[in-house]
Order: sequence, then structure tokens, then C-alpha cells
Amino acid sequence: MKERSVVPVAANVAIRRAILLAALLLSLARTTQSFSPSHEQRPPTLSNRLQQNQPNPQRHPSLSSTSLRLKSTSPPPYPVRVTVLGGGNFGLALASVVAKKGVPTTLLVRSPDVASHINEHHRHPTKMSDIALPRLVRATADKKEALSDATYIIHAVPVQYTRAFLETVKDEIPPNVPVLSASKGIETSSLGFMADILKECLGDDRSYAFLSGPSFAREICEGVATAVVIASEDLMLADDLAELMSGDDFCVFTSRDVIGVEVGGAVKNVIAIAAGMCEGLGLGTNAMSGLVTRGCGEMRRLGIYLGARPSTISGLSGVGDTFGTCFGPLSRNRRFGYRLGKGETAEQIRASMGGSEVAEGVDTSIALVKMIKEKCKGYRLDLKYPILFGMADIIEGKMKPMEGMQNIMNFPVRMENYDERF
Repeated sequence: MKERSVVPVAANVAIRRAILLAALLLSLARTTQSFSPSHEQRPPTLSNRLQQNQPNPQRHPSLSSTSLRLKSTSPPPYPVRVTVLGGGNFGLALASVVAKKGVPTTLLVRSPDVASHINEHHRHPTKMSDIALPRLVRATADKKEALSDATYIIHAVPVQYTRAFLETVKDEIPPNVPVLSASKGIETSSLGFMADILKECLGDDRSYAFLSGPSFAREICEGVATAVVIASEDLMLADDLAELMSGDDFCVFTSRDVIGVEVGGAVKNVIAIAAGMCEGLGLGTNAMSGLVTRGCGEMRRLGIYLGARPSTISGLSGVGDTFGTCFGPLSRNRRFGYRLGKGETAEQIRASMGGSEVAEGVDTSIALVKMIKEKCKGYRLDLKYPILFGMADIIEGKMKPMEGMQNIMNFPVRMENYDERF
């Protein structure tokens, strides 16, 4: 009798425990629901807004940081619209990237005739004229028309012309609209990076982001697979821009290391000139590979001194962009260096290029050396940055290309990375 009574008692205990557990889980679910908005109440993501073309009253994409969101009470301009400043090759490429995502994109160019040609024929009359632009790309030479309803602005004007250009358009740029810079280099007059120039011209009351990586404009327009990185102190802005621009053939990563991305984008152009010069001198693959590697070492050394992360220098915006620029046939900086190696002077090459092409590394090379001397305190800077210093001397005509290469080969014997003696 005792054995038969054990089974019902155990069963009753198990049932009571199951009922208590179910009641507890139900209570917990109701409590969680009361503190969490339902799926329908949550604000749509950027991709939802792009697909549904609907406004998001809770978060303006151009006001990514909390401080900026609190500064503006005006309604956000929806649907999402992008304005690209600069009608050069890279401006055309980035306009194509955005427009392919279904976003209306306005291209601000200097000439009304160029704007009319783009709008009528959907291609630029002189730059990559064999490539058709997406239908959603519209060009204009009217600053107010281009900027008045912009949700995002992409800046693709060369560094040395940026300050003067921004002075002509800054009054038309709406408050708080973020700016994505695709320009790389150092301004010769101020020795500042793009982050410095943008803040000085457009103020601190907006967010900025910086795009870099191995990305030739023609390959982007042709739909060749491309990977880049966007860095911003406002990581929410970087995430929104990555979502806005990423597609099947354009992959965007994000970072907070703005100075690392800027250093890589500037120094790689100088290294590319050196690599092209090496090829022009006929020194072979061994010499070019060694030169590029040592140049990346100088990039890392400078980046770390200025506060960059080593991982950024070894990433897409540093080593990645350097490889593309040094070995890619579409690189203007590499072609400039090749002609230097063949015996032309920098002045002769520049005169032949006219205003149609800009090799950013030429001016950046001179500015880099000035900046290093000004900001990097220490002993024998020329031994720490022999390639950067040597290229500046060659471009300024103080040294012949072969002499510069011989100086590097006769460098004092020491550890490969002398600043890592541990």
C-alpha cells in the first residue's frame, strides 16, 4: 500500500511545480513586454526608410550623435537625399554607388554645360565618358539647389582645393547635415588633414566621417567588387553611411579611428609615387616590394605617433589602399612616379597633366615632411622616415631619383623595426 501511494504524490508535486514555473514565465514575459516597445512601435532602420520611403520622426539620420539630435527641432528632410560635392572621377563613382541603392543623388559640378550633359546623356562629357551613370544621378551647378534638401553630403573635392571650395558653399549647407569626406591628403598651407579643414570651414556642430580604402573610381563604376572603410567619431553615423552605401559589389566597414584612416590615405599616395619611380628606373620587383613594405613601416610609425591604431594602418585604409595605389594600373600617383623615374621633372609632369588630373601625393609629400618636422619631436627624423623625406627632396628637385634609391640601399644596418627593441 505504501508503494502505491508514492506515485500519485510524486505526480502531484511535479504538476504543481510545472504550474508554478509556467505562471512565473508568464509573469516575466508580461513584465518584459511592459518595458519594451512592440515591434510595430520601434523606429524603422535606415534600410526600412530607404525601402518604404517613409520618415522617421524619432531619429534624423543626419543627427546621429545625441548632442546633435538635441540641437535641432526642425523636421528632417525625407526621403533620404544625397549630394556629392565634386564632379571628378571619384565623385562620379560615389554618386553611382548611392544611386544604385535607389537614393536620389545630386552631383554638384562647376559647369552648367557639364550638368546639362550629365542630365541629358547620363554620363560625364569628359571623365569616364564611356560609363553610363544611374538614372537617379542628377547634376547641377546651382549650389542652393544641390544642397538645400540634402540629408547627407559626400565631399569629393581634392584636398588642396577643399578650403576655397567650401568657402563658396558653406552658407548653403543646412545645419547639422553630416559630411562624408572621400578626399585624402594633407593641406600644404595649414598642414591639416581633412578632419581639420572640415571643422574649420563648416564648424563643430555637425558630424563628419571619412572614407578610404583601395577603391579606383572606374572599377567602382564598373561594378567590380570593392571594400572600403568609413571612420567617424560618431559611430552611429558611420553605421548609417555603411548601410546606405553597401551593396552587392561595394562593401563598407566602419571604424572610430579617424586619424588612422587619414594618415593611411595621405601617406599611401607618397609611397605610390616612390613605387612608380622604382618601376620607371627599372629596378625590378624585389626593389619595389621592399620599398613599399618599408614605406608601410613609416606609415605605421607616423600613425602611431599621431594616435592611430596599428590595426587601422594594417587595414583597408592603410596597407590595403597602399597595395592598390602602388601596384594598380589606374593609379595617378604611380604613373607620376613612373615618369619621374624615366627622367621627367615634377614640374614637367604637372604641366602635361594640366587641370584634368590631380596626383594628390605630390603636394602631400611636401606637406608630410613639414608636418613631421613640426609635430614629431625626436632625434634624426630623416632616419625614421627616409622614404617620405627622400620623396620630398626628389619632387622638389633637390635629389635625382636614382640617388634617392641609392641612399635607401645604403641605409645604416640595424633592426628591421628599430623602434621595437624588446
